[in-house]
Amino acid sequence: MSNTPFPDKPHAKPVGKRPVAAFFGNLWRVTLVHLAWPAVRTYVWLNENLHAPAWAGGSLREFGLRLWGFAWLTFVWVLLWGDVTWANIVVGALIALLVMVLLPLPRVPVEGRFHPLSALKLVGTMIYNFFLSSAQVAWAAVKPGDPPLGAVVRVHMAIKSDLTLTLAVDYINLVPGTMVVEIDQDQRMLYIHVFDVRKQKYIDEFLKQMAYVERQFIKTFERDDEWHPSPFHGIDDDYHHVPFADRRRVVEQERSRKEKA
Repeated sequence: MSNTPFPDKPHAKPVGKRPVAAFFGNLWRVTLVHLAWPAVRTYVWLNENLHAPAWAGGSLREFGLRLWGFAWLTFVWVLLWGDVTWANIVVGALIALLVMVLLPLPRVPVEGRFHPLSALKLVGTMIYNFFLSSAQVAWAAVKPGDPPLGAVVRVHMAIKSDLTLTLAVDYINLVPGTMVVEIDQDQRMLYIHVFDVRKQKYIDEFLKQMAYVERQFIKTFERDDEWHPSPFHGIDDDYHHVPFADRRRVVEQERSRKEKA
């Protein structure tokens, strides 16, 4: 038997990690295991044994969210002044505290799970559509002929969460040539002003683009197998699991019941 690792290829070398690379490769795995497990156990113990006061939310998670909001408002104040000084930081912290105590905003429910890879694809699509639509609007402004024919198109979005629907509306408004002019929250209908609808193919392309945007937002934030309605959700919680075709009937029944009462 030949002593070479590959008899048919005497000049080939065994495939494998070098000792130094193998050492550091195993080192980060061991370090991750030894750090991650104590960190998780510490977080679980703190969450079970420590409770934030009622004014701070009553739980460590709620306290962390409020602390993040406080820090963000302070940062925005300093950013608006454009000068990082102790005076601006202290004044910003006081104003942030007053806003959170005297003008608390309603809690925004998070009812799905965030997927970073789908989010990157969504952002890349938005950037592509932004430049493409900008070029189309610029060309329509300088080319000779009749001006573009705008119209309001109704689009149904199968998005459950109000937060995700708001992000989708912001996405549409950022793309030149489209603007959401009205939102039917109960029916999940968007009324969108489209820059040019002179040809049927323009409308078809726009509807195809909206369907793609809808799918990407659902993949990014609220996939069906990960959807859990929040108890903090508003009145629209009654219609989350009602098919779109039956929502109008449910609304009419609810309205008739209230009128009889």
